[in-house]
Amino acid sequence: LSVNRNKRSVCLDLRSEVGKRACRRLADRADVVVENFRPGTLDRLGLGDLGAENEQLIQVSISGFGATGPMRERPGYDLLVQGMGGNMSISGEKDGPPTKSGCSIGDLLAGIYAAHGAVLALYARTRTGRGQRVDVSMLDGQVSLLTYHAGIHFATGNAPQRRGNAHPTIVPFRTFLASDGHFNLAVGNDGIWQRCVSALGSPDVLMDPTYEKNVDRVINRDSLEAILAAIFSEAPVSHWLEILEVADVPCGPILTVPEVLSHPQVIAREMVTEVQHPEIGPLPQLGIPIRLSETPGGISGAPPLLGADTREVLEEAGLAPDEIEAVLAAEG
Repeated sequence: LSVNRNKRSVCLDLRSEVGKRACRRLADRADVVVENFRPGTLDRLGLGDLGAENEQLIQVSISGFGATGPMRERPGYDLLVQGMGGNMSISGEKDGPPTKSGCSIGDLLAGIYAAHGAVLALYARTRTGRGQRVDVSMLDGQVSLLTYHAGIHFATGNAPQRRGNAHPTIVPFRTFLASDGHFNLAVGNDGIWQRCVSALGSPDVLMDPTYEKNVDRVINRDSLEAILAAIFSEAPVSHWLEILEVADVPCGPILTVPEVLSHPQVIAREMVTEVQHPEIGPLPQLGIPIRLSETPGGISGAPPLLGADTREVLEEAGLAPDEIEAVLAAEG
């Protein structure tokens, strides 16, 4: 219900000959086929040749560890790749255990990269006239997120450490506790720091020259963050956000999921919408985070019931009525 809107649902038993034939017929008419079996599974099913009759077909494969390498046949799950991709080693409090992301970023990023790869292959096809295979690994996606953390290791030879919500090279750039809750402060450069100090009333303790430049603030991180923690503990989140925003200092609240889904900016961007589901009725849905000026997307269809469109789609693919009945019988 959360991810299948705008789709149609077709059920095929890929172990049956009639299911395999129907799958090939659909692939013959398709621009892109996406699958997330372990590498080699389609070959064992006898479906490794889906592009044989359609040289323009883009075949996108998503797996835990990719089509090559010593771990290619191992199953991949979000938790596993978050751990193996380094993300968990740098997430969590300094003295706490490794922590995974609250969102399933191993799964979700693989899907985003698969979509990106499909679009790249479709664009390449406009030049070559041919399709190709797109191989997306969940682990590769997690490794790609390391960016400056990998850079720190390449430059120093050291393993980046957990810092909670603090940034390794920018200070102050972290979560602080006010008198009634937490908020985020992102002092991204020295100019912002000067505005931040001014907004806080320019206390002498923050005017110390050892805090003037970011490189010095990083060196003196512990003492500076202790001073700021004491200051922020004296008033509620709303107070600090108000004075910091007036001074154009980047800051923000930490919202719960219900608060996010009712936030004026989120509503204004149409990131919450609604569709009519055949069994549930009105069904809230997240919106589309990519805006195109000439061909904007939209949510026109509710998540389908399982197999709801098998007959219709197979008819469109040109299967005869008796073939369709055989597929439905094989599916049970």
